[in-house]
Amino acid sequence: MDHSLKSPPVTALDDAFHAMIEASRGTSPPDLAARQDSLRRLRAMLAGNEKRLEQAISADFGHRCAVETTIAETLFLQTELKHTLKRLPRWMAPRRIATSLQFFPARNRLIPQPLGVVGIIAPWNYPLQLTLAPAIGAIAAGNRVLIKPSELTPHFSALLRELIAAAFDPTELSVTGIEDGVAQAFAGLPFDHLVFTGSTRVGRIVAETAGRNLTPVTLELGGKSPTIVDVSADLDEAAERIAYAKLLNAGQTCIAPDYVFVPEARRDAFAGRLHGHMLSMFGTNPANGDYTSIISDRHYQRLEGLLRDAIARGARPLSATSPEDPAWKKLRKFPPTVVVGATAEMAIMQEEIFGPLLPVLTYRDADEVIRFINAHDRPLALYWFGKDEAARDNVLARTVSGGVTINDCLLHFAQMNQPMGGVGASGIGHYHGEWGFNSFSKLKPVFYRSPFNRMKDLYPPYGASIARIEKLLRFLS
Repeated sequence: MDHSLKSPPVTALDDAFHAMIEASRGTSPPDLAARQDSLRRLRAMLAGNEKRLEQAISADFGHRCAVETTIAETLFLQTELKHTLKRLPRWMAPRRIATSLQFFPARNRLIPQPLGVVGIIAPWNYPLQLTLAPAIGAIAAGNRVLIKPSELTPHFSALLRELIAAAFDPTELSVTGIEDGVAQAFAGLPFDHLVFTGSTRVGRIVAETAGRNLTPVTLELGGKSPTIVDVSADLDEAAERIAYAKLLNAGQTCIAPDYVFVPEARRDAFAGRLHGHMLSMFGTNPANGDYTSIISDRHYQRLEGLLRDAIARGARPLSATSPEDPAWKKLRKFPPTVVVGATAEMAIMQEEIFGPLLPVLTYRDADEVIRFINAHDRPLALYWFGKDEAARDNVLARTVSGGVTINDCLLHFAQMNQPMGGVGASGIGHYHGEWGFNSFSKLKPVFYRSPFNRMKDLYPPYGASIARIEKLLRFLS
């Protein structure tokens, strides 16, 4: 389409993308020193603007707990940067690959090579971490990176754009606007790789749009992450850890526990302890600075609708107050709520909750739980609590999920040596640490033929000796 027919933001997007493509195709890939320099500039940008970023994110939420921003976003990124800088020389080095005996004395190498230009469509729930964590892997792999932040975080997006423009050449790392039309146009650009973090519904649209250009994608989606409390679990310990994980960022976390299965006889005891821990952590005052707001009125209303539907269908809420309480609603603070007696027919069990509502379901034997999980989309995360190792391993063997934490929640995500990624409806591809470096690289196989190799013996015309060579090859294969 002609530039004159496009909106100014989309024209600016096109110009930024094509400048990166030209720089990527027209210059040599950045060497180790250049990549380390980029990562160090990113680290300095974060360290020098931590307070400003924290304030911008809080402004977008209405209120975002500063400690949560520090722990879940800033420190997470600083850890990933340190991890990457330390290991990058080894990741970039050609990798020795075994050579089959029949090709000796030739050699194989696997050479990591930048893909070119990587696009990142970022979400709103952890806007700093989920924007820059994939960017760290892409930069480490030698790529140029174009970022499209969420339209729900205008303060953060404007600040990030300003900070990156001050620290990077626009053909290295750049941030687009968040105007209408940019998101759809962004996904339609022929990137060398595209990263999207968000809902499964939008992820399907992004994948379809990117597919028209045969652009490979990493999709970090979500879904309903189950939590299983085994009969062997310490009930109070499990309740406390689940409460913390559920209420971090007011439940607006893609790997938050989405529902909990507990033994039928222990349902009420567990629900009571879970609610008690929620109260001890966040109290009953909506002005509590430790508790984060819901991102928008629309999302708050969606959560109200889920709760109303559950109550109408027979569920019993445990909460300090109603979400319609004006003191809470005006701050967009949704009261932490345990939904006792949830059933599969309720709307709260039909979609990802993404808020501080936690349904509690019951079971009589572990097979019921496994059948339920396997009857639904494969989740991004799964959590299991208990001491019975055989029961634990049975669940691990018979369910498929993006990642698992045993006797806690969320913590598998923070392991830099482990991949982060979903499966099926919860995502495609991985990043974090070396996994991200590999995802954003072309691991190019190179075969170095030796002058002493006798492959010429296979050339035609085929004489009597070919039968002996075939026999030898069959033996070596």
